[in-house]
Order: sequence, then structure tokens, then C-alpha cells
Amino acid sequence: MSTLTTQTNAFNAYKQNSVTTASPGELTLMLYNGCLKFLNKAKQAIADKNIEARNYNIQRSQAIIGEFMSTLNMDIEISKQMLPLYEYMNRRLTEANVQNDPVIIEEVEGLVTEFRDTWKEVIKINRQQQYGSVGQI
Repeated sequence: MSTLTTQTNAFNAYKQNSVTTASPGELTLMLYNGCLKFLNKAKQAIADKNIEARNYNIQRSQAIIGEFMSTLNMDIEISKQMLPLYEYMNRRLTEANVQNDPVIIEEVEGLVTEFRDTWKEVIKINRQQQYGSVGQI
């Protein structure tokens, strides 16, 4: 087995372990980061004139946003406020895909980044309350 194969297998095992041992809050953070990664790849695909990659990465981003929408607890007021924002992002990504428009993707990136950064702060505050110290995210 080559060194590269061994390193790749070790990295994949690490990634799998980090997902299976993550808290629900950390998993949500991973999803936000994944969404941002796919949005960035979609913009690059537009620049490269790669329609298939653009479509694939936008759809991956939409799948993550769809997951966020489906897991909202509508008994909580903030969820009622977040749902229309997620719906808006999803709709804008459909428009970005149809119009081949990186500016729309950047708009959604900004919203996802705000959600992600807010979520990081929630995790930080929760850790402070739970453990009395700030953990790195």
C-alpha cells in the first residue's frame, strides 16, 4: 500500500470519527461549513464554465439547507423566523443555478456565513455555561 493511500485512509477514518463523536451543535456547524464549501465550489465551477459541477455543488448546498429546514422545531419562535430565510436561500440558489449567476451564490454565502458564525457563538456560550471555559471551535 502506498504512503498516499495510507494517508488518505487515515484522513478518512479521522473525518468519520470526528462526525460520529461530534455533538449535535458541532454537527450543525459542520453542515454550515459544508454548505459554504459547496457554494464556493459552485462559484468556481461557474468561473470554469463547468455546468455539471455548478449544478452538483448548488444541489449539495440546497440539500444541506433542506436538512436545516426539515429539522426546525416549529414550536420554538426562532424556528418560525429562520424557516423563511432558509426558503429564501433555497429559492435564490435555484435562481443562481438557472441563471448561472455567481453574485446570487455570494448573497447566499453571506447569509450562510452569518448563520454559521451565530451558531459558533451559541456553541461557545453553551460551553462556557457548561464547562466554565471557552473551547476552540
